[in-house]
Amino acid sequence: MVIVHVKHKDDSQFLFVTTLKTTVNELVNSVVAIYNGRLKIQRICSEMEELAKYGTLFPPEILGLTEEQVEELKLTDPWGEKCIPSGGYTYEKDPIGRRNGRKPSKAMQDVLTNAIAEAKEMISKKLVIQGKCLTMKTVQEAINILKGAVTIVYPMKLPPHDTIRMEFENTEDLTGTQASLEIIDPNTAQIWFCGKEMYREGKTVGDYVGKVENCKVIMKISKRGEGPPGREPVMSEEERKQLMLHAYRKQEELKKIEKDDDDSYLNSDWADSSNLKKTFHGLNNISWRP
Repeated sequence: MVIVHVKHKDDSQFLFVTTLKTTVNELVNSVVAIYNGRLKIQRICSEMEELAKYGTLFPPEILGLTEEQVEELKLTDPWGEKCIPSGGYTYEKDPIGRRNGRKPSKAMQDVLTNAIAEAKEMISKKLVIQGKCLTMKTVQEAINILKGAVTIVYPMKLPPHDTIRMEFENTEDLTGTQASLEIIDPNTAQIWFCGKEMYREGKTVGDYVGKVENCKVIMKISKRGEGPPGREPVMSEEERKQLMLHAYRKQEELKKIEKDDDDSYLNSDWADSSNLKKTFHGLNNISWRP
């Protein structure tokens, strides 16, 4: 069992379990599928948060228009009348004008927000620190949880143009969006180990990692043309902080030792061995000024 700590650039993504006999091509396809799946869940969660606040999405012909323009062109939102959330709704105007403002009741909002929190927890980057590995099955389960919550609130389904429904049906069009720049194409994806690209044709994980089955390695994925990612630092950020803290404490200890070795106290009256004699002869506090 080989545990792969997957990174994109310098950001930790997730842990993935594989074997030495797994081909590099299979490894890349599996890792990229999980990576893109996490991005998909994040997009769905972002839209579901807006759904809970402002209701369903306006049709494409209304998006980007002001209320006056919609009235002037006599445009309507027929799906807004069909897709009424369970338990009714209250009106909350969308400040950016993307959604119709018919937000679900408090109970149905909780259904959506709880599902969002659970899905995010299932794919969180904190799993790397906890030592838990991520699989495509877990990613699909998170999507199913989100889909189930939306079905509870909108049993008649969302409008076909709503981005959440398109994400669930895998018909989303991300052309020209920031999200499209984040997705990695599995056919052209590259994976790197120790600063070297792992070639996909005819190679296995063992050809690069070695013959020790039980090990943990760091691999980085990237798009073709991005070039090799930066090498891992010699020490982690936490180790660097601990080293600086140790150096600071050592410096303070040396300062304290130097202070303890200071012999300036010998000029004090109480350290003068002839002070008692001067007292008896009345030679203390003598000023030679007129």
